[in-house]
Amino acid sequence: MPGLEWADSVVLEEVSIVAPIKMPESDGKGAYSATTVSRAELENLHVNSIKELSALAPNFYQPDYGSRMTSSIYVRGFGSRIDQPVVGMNIDERPVMNKNNYDFDLFDIDRVQIVRGAQSALYGRNTSGGAINVYTLSPLHFQGKRVSLEYGNENHVRFKASHYAAPTKDLGWSASVFYAHSDGYFMNRERGEKCDGGDNAAMRLRVQWLPSGGWSIDNTFTLGYTYEGGWAYRNYSNGVLAPVAYNDPCSYRRFTVGDGLVVKRFFDSFTLSSTTGYQFMSDGMRIDNDFLPLDYFSMGQFQDEHSVTQEFVARSKEGRAFSWQAGLFGFFKHNSMTAPVTFKQYGIDSLILKNANEYWFKDNALQFRDDNFTIEDDFIIPSFGAAAYLQLGYSWAGFDFSAGLRLDYEWSRMDYDCRAQVYRKLEKEPEYKPLDVSFVGDNVVDALELLPSFSLSYSRDWGTVYASARKGFKTGGFNTQLFSDILKDKMAQELIGNPIPGDASSTVYEPETNWTYELGTHLSPLKSGALKISATAFYIDCRNQQLTVFPPKSTGRMMSNAGESFSCGAEATIAYRVGDFTLNAGYGYTHAEFKKYLSDDKDYSGKILPYAPRETMSANVEYRLPVPKGFANFFVLNVGWTGVGRIYWNEENTLSQGYYGLLSASLTWEKGIFGASLWGKNLLNRQYNTFYFRSIENDFFAQGKPIQFGISINMNLK
Repeated sequence: MPGLEWADSVVLEEVSIVAPIKMPESDGKGAYSATTVSRAELENLHVNSIKELSALAPNFYQPDYGSRMTSSIYVRGFGSRIDQPVVGMNIDERPVMNKNNYDFDLFDIDRVQIVRGAQSALYGRNTSGGAINVYTLSPLHFQGKRVSLEYGNENHVRFKASHYAAPTKDLGWSASVFYAHSDGYFMNRERGEKCDGGDNAAMRLRVQWLPSGGWSIDNTFTLGYTYEGGWAYRNYSNGVLAPVAYNDPCSYRRFTVGDGLVVKRFFDSFTLSSTTGYQFMSDGMRIDNDFLPLDYFSMGQFQDEHSVTQEFVARSKEGRAFSWQAGLFGFFKHNSMTAPVTFKQYGIDSLILKNANEYWFKDNALQFRDDNFTIEDDFIIPSFGAAAYLQLGYSWAGFDFSAGLRLDYEWSRMDYDCRAQVYRKLEKEPEYKPLDVSFVGDNVVDALELLPSFSLSYSRDWGTVYASARKGFKTGGFNTQLFSDILKDKMAQELIGNPIPGDASSTVYEPETNWTYELGTHLSPLKSGALKISATAFYIDCRNQQLTVFPPKSTGRMMSNAGESFSCGAEATIAYRVGDFTLNAGYGYTHAEFKKYLSDDKDYSGKILPYAPRETMSANVEYRLPVPKGFANFFVLNVGWTGVGRIYWNEENTLSQGYYGLLSASLTWEKGIFGASLWGKNLLNRQYNTFYFRSIENDFFAQGKPIQFGISINMNLK
C-alpha cells in the first residue's frame, strides 16, 4: 500500500541486478531533468497508464486521443500525433520499438522515470524529447502475494493478482496477471451504444538469478491483449459541439508477446551487460473515417510486426575520477500491414462522381454499378539499424564533465501494392465495364547521424547545478495513409481517359533533429533531506520538424517536414515531507513556435506549435491521519490537482483549449493483510477537449473523460 512497505512483505538489500545500466541511480545528481514516480505514488494516485502521468512530470503531456493505439506524447512543445514518437520507452532496459505499444496498464511497477530533453546519445532513435524508463517489481526486492479488485462507475472493473517468491537469496521468480473492463464513458447517439468501452488483459513471468562468479540473469516474458472501442469524436460546426454520432462501428484490437533477457557480469572496475529483446505485435483498427452519420468511407489498418533488439553496454563503476560508458546497439523490424479504405455511396457520390460529372461528364452521365468499393493498400516494411556510442566523464573537486558521441544508422524500405476495381458506365452505354487501377512500387529512407552530448555539473552537500547540450534524433518514415488518396486520384484521371503514373514522393518524410540546451539545479537545502527542489531552463532548436497535416479534401493524414522551430521555457519540482505531511508539486512553461514554416502558400512563421500545452501544473498532498493502531496500520488522505493549457489546435492558432484543472482524491486504509481505498478522478466533472482535427472540411474534437470514482480492495500475503 502507498507510503509504507507491507508488514508481511520481505524487502532484501539492494542488488545491482535491477540497477539501471545507463542512467545514474539518483536523479538528484544527474545533469538532466527527470521525474521519478515510485510504486507507492503510482498506487496512491491510482495511476493506470503513462497517460495519467501527464502534467505530474512538468512539460510532459500524453493526452487521451480516444484509443490505446494513439500514444501521442508532447514534451516541451514538441510531439507527434502519428508514426515516430519524440520520446522513447524502455521497460526493464528493453526498448519498445512501436509506439502503438506505449499505452498499456501499469501493474506491479516499481517506478517510472520520465527524463526530459534529448537523450539520443544514450538511447538513440526517437528520443529527441526524452525517455520513459519503466521498471517492474523485482522478486529479489519483494516477496509475497498481492491481490487487488477495483470497481468504479460505468462498470469499471480491474483485477490484479501476483506471486513473488525467492527460494534462495540468489534466485527469485514472479507471476502476475491482470484484467480490466469498462463499459465506456461516451454514447454514440447514432448507434445507440457506448463507443469507448473495452477489455484488457496481461500477464508477466519474471525470473532473476544471481549465480556465482559475478553474474546476474534477468528474464521477463509478457503477454498482452486489448479489445476496445474508441474515437469518441464530436463534430464542431458554427460554434456548436455535436454529440458523438457516426454510423459504422469502430474498434481496436492488439495482441502482444514480449521477452527480455538481461545478462550482467560484474568486474572489479566495470560492469558488462547484454540486453536482448523480442517483441511481436498484431493489431487491427477499424474506424468510421468520416465520423459522421453518413455513408462516406471507412478504414482499417491491420499489421503484424516482429522486432528484435540487441544491446551491449560496458560501464565503469561509480565513485572514480574517470568514468566511461560504451555500447553497441542493433535492431531489426519487419512489419506486414494492410490498410483497406472502403468508399460508400455518399462518399462515391460526393467525392468522386460529383466532381467528375460537373467538370467532365454532363447530366450525371457517369455511373458506378456498386454502392461501395474498396481500395486495398498492402505494405511490407522491413527496417534495421545499428549504433555505437561512447561517453567519457571526469570528476574533480565537485566538478563533473561528461562528453558522449553516438553514431547511428537506420535503413527502411516500403514495398507497396495498392489496387482497386470499380464497374462504371456512361448513362447511354448498355453495360458496366470494369476499371482496374493499381499502384505498385517501393520507397527507401535511410539516415546516418552523429549524436553528441555534453554536460558540466558542480555538486556539494546542498545539491547540484549543471549545464548541458545534447543533439536529438527522430527517424524518418512513410505516409502509408496517403496511398488511398493517390489511388483515388489515379482512378479519377483514368475515368476521363487521362491515365497518370502516380507520384509516391510525398509518402516519404525525412528525419527530424534538434539541439537541446539546459541549465538546471537539484537542491537539497535541509540536512534531513526532507526538502528537494529541482529547476531547469531550456532552449530547443529543431530542424526539419515532422508535423502531421491533413491535405485538402484528403481521406487521410500525412507527416510533413515543416521546416524550423524552437522552444524555450522552464520547469520546477518540489518535494517536501514533514511528519505525516507530504507535498509534491511541479510546474512547467513552454513557448514553442515556428521559425520557418510554409504550407499551401501560407506562412506560419511565428505561430505557436499546435497540440502541446503552454503550461502544466501539478500538486499532490498526502496526509497520514492520526488513528488508533487498533483501527488501522495507517489511514492516508491524498488530494491531487493537475492543470494543462493553453493548447492551440491548428497552425493558424485560431482554435484553442484554455487552461483546465482536474481534481483527484483518495482515502486509503490498511489493517493487517487487508486494505481499501476510495478514489475519484476529475471530481469536479470538468469538461475539456483533448484532440482536434479537420477532415473533408469538417472539424472534430475529442473530449476528456468525465468524473470517475470507485473503490479498491487489496490483500497482501506472505
